[in-house]
Amino acid sequence: MLGAYPTGSTRTDSFTVPELVTAWGQGWAVSRNTEAPTGIPGGFRVDVGLPNHRVRHVLHSCDADSLSRLGRTLTAPGTWIKACVDPAVFRAALPNWTVDVAGYLMTARFTAGTVEPAVPYTTRIVTEGRTVVATVLDATGQVAASARLAPAGEFGTVDKVQTEPAHRRRGLGTVVMRALADHAVRQGMRTGILVATDDGRALYRALGWTVRSDMPGAYLPEE
Repeated sequence: MLGAYPTGSTRTDSFTVPELVTAWGQGWAVSRNTEAPTGIPGGFRVDVGLPNHRVRHVLHSCDADSLSRLGRTLTAPGTWIKACVDPAVFRAALPNWTVDVAGYLMTARFTAGTVEPAVPYTTRIVTEGRTVVATVLDATGQVAASARLAPAGEFGTVDKVQTEPAHRRRGLGTVVMRALADHAVRQGMRTGILVATDDGRALYRALGWTVRSDMPGAYLPEE
């Protein structure tokens, strides 16, 4: 298990990247229903146990040399590495790994208030264990957009934000993000954390989220 999270701050930028990544990892493990992260030098490890994603190493503190050493040590297919480091340094340190899409560690202060989707969409909030799932349903009851929120002390990890292709550009991503933020405030979570792709980063910035670090990823594919 990793250490306790900091508490009592009123600003997201008062937390260091290692503090934020540690809290994000705790929430990510809750959302994905994995074992809790365990500490490694410069970060943590999560045993995920899925095909092509057996284990994940996340580094909040590393340089090119330590990243390169880790990349040479880890050889099992299905292994992932994510690191808070310049993407060019990341790629150069892991020449034999398959680089994933870009990633960005982002934070925001949670605020109360929701947004209703346009007719005929409806919003549904359910709880799965400790994880809250916000879903927008279309007129036939099919999922049009969804996102997950998992707690880590005063932090909330937002995870798996997605809108189905046929329902994009209708503000549904904003609907599920606002629904989760409102729930987070009522549950005492103050700071939101997520890791965004290039596509998601614009939406989150429009909602007041701030990029705190690049966070590229790479993996060893299974045959």
